Amino acid sequence: MLTRAGRDELPAVVGFLTGQPLQGRIGAGWRTLAELGAAPAPGPELTVAQVNEALGEVASAAGSGSAGRRTATLRGLFARATEDEQRFLFRLLTGELRQGALEGIMVDAIAAAAEVPGEAVRRAFMLSGRLPVTALAAMTGGERALSEFRLTLGRPVRPMLASPAESLEEAVAEHASAIVEYKMDGARIQVHRDGDEVHVYTRTLREITGSAGELVDLVRALPCRSVVLDGETLALTDDGRPRPFQETMSRFGSTRDEQVRALLLRPYFFDCLHLDGEDLLDAPLRDRNKALREVAGAHLIPGESEPAAPADILESALDAGHEGVMVKALDSPYAAGRRGRAWLKVKPVHTLDLVVLAAEWGHGRRTGYLSNLHLGARDPDGGPPIMVGKTFKGLTDELLSWQTKTFPELETHRDDWTVYLRPELVVEIELDGAQVSTRYPGGVALRFARVLRYRPDKEPADADTIDAVRATLKR
Repeated sequence: MLTRAGRDELPAVVGFLTGQPLQGRIGAGWRTLAELGAAPAPGPELTVAQVNEALGEVASAAGSGSAGRRTATLRGLFARATEDEQRFLFRLLTGELRQGALEGIMVDAIAAAAEVPGEAVRRAFMLSGRLPVTALAAMTGGERALSEFRLTLGRPVRPMLASPAESLEEAVAEHASAIVEYKMDGARIQVHRDGDEVHVYTRTLREITGSAGELVDLVRALPCRSVVLDGETLALTDDGRPRPFQETMSRFGSTRDEQVRALLLRPYFFDCLHLDGEDLLDAPLRDRNKALREVAGAHLIPGESEPAAPADILESALDAGHEGVMVKALDSPYAAGRRGRAWLKVKPVHTLDLVVLAAEWGHGRRTGYLSNLHLGARDPDGGPPIMVGKTFKGLTDELLSWQTKTFPELETHRDDWTVYLRPELVVEIELDGAQVSTRYPGGVALRFARVLRYRPDKEPADADTIDAVRATLKR
C-alpha cells in the first residue's frame, strides 16, 4: 500500500494505518458517529484523498452551526463508504485503532517499502516526532533524506524508554559499566532552551510551557546558551518527599484551583541531548552525563556512575519515597522507539500499565458507582488490547466518583452490568504476578491486582504488552 500511494496521499495513508488521522481529534464522538444512520455504499468508491479532505472539513468547522455541519459532512462521508470501510472509519475516528504496536509495524513497513535500514527510519521518527513526515522522506528521498533530520530546538524528541529488570543484581550484571540513579514517581519532561526562549514538553510531546512557569525560569537561568534536557518533575511536600503523582499531573491541566496552581514543580534532569550548539544524541551516556553535570548543577537526579554498592542507592531511593532505581549502560546512545535493554528499571513493587476496557456497576456501598475495572494489555502485533483481568481494589471514593462521571464520555456500549469504553485510559496496577488461565484470551490472568493510580501522562501506545504480563507468571 505504501508503494502504491501517491506523494500527496502517503502521509494520510500512514496516519490512517497507525490510527492517527492527520487532523488529530476532529470533534466528533462515539455517539455522533453511532447516530449518523448512513447506509453503506454498495461498492468501493472513496479515495484516501477524499477521506482526508472530509476529515479536514470536519476538524476546521467552527462557529454557529458547526456541529450540524460536522455531522452532515460525516454522514456524507459514511454514505460513500462500504460496510467494511464504515467499520474502519468508525474505529479510526473513535481512537480504537490507535495502538503503539502499529507505529512499530509501520516503521518496519516504511523501511521495507523504501528499501532503507529500519534504524534510519526509527532515528528520523525520533527526531521528527511525526511518522507521516518520516514516511514521506523515506519514500521520496531514501536513506539520504532520512539522514537530514536533525535535533531542532523547540521541536521535541521522542523519549528513550526503559525495560523492566527482575532484580537489581540482574540489571547491574547486564551492563559492563552503568550508572545507577533514582527512579522517581514524577512526570517525564523534556525542556528546550534557545537563548531566552524555553519550551517544556511531556513524554507524549505535548507542550506544557504555559503551565510550568517555574521550570521555564529555572531553565532560562542555567549556565548555557542552548540546551535540551530530559528528566522528571515532581511536586514535593515541605519535608522534600514526593507528593502523589496525581498532584504533580494536576499542574499540567487547565485549572483555576489556587491550591493546585500553588504547587511548585521541582525538576530532576538525567540526560542532556544538546548543549551550546552540539547535538549529543549519538554520544555515549558517559559523555552526555558529563555535559549534564556541567549545565544542570543542583538539578541532577541522584545517582552514581559505576557504584561500588548499587543496593545502597536503591535503599536510599526507597527511603526517600521514590519507586526504585534505573540502571543505564554508560556506552549507550540516546535512542527512542522500541524498548531496548540499555536502560533498565528496578522496582521492588511489581506494576503494569494497562488499558481500561470497561467497568461494572458496583454493589453494596458502591451501588450507583462504576467500580470493577476490566483491564487489557497491549497487543504487540497491533490488535485491540487483550483482556487480562478485573479489579476494584484500591479504588478510593474520589476515584469511584471520577470514574462514574468520566467513563460515560468514553462509552461505546453497555449492558445491564457493564459500561464498555474506548481504549483510551491507562491505569497503573500493582499485582502479585500472573497465573495461567483459560478465562481470558491472552491465556493469563492477573493475581491480586490493585489500582495504584491513573496515568494521564501515558497513552494506550505506552501500555505494557501481553508479553510483559506473561513474563510475571508465577513459576
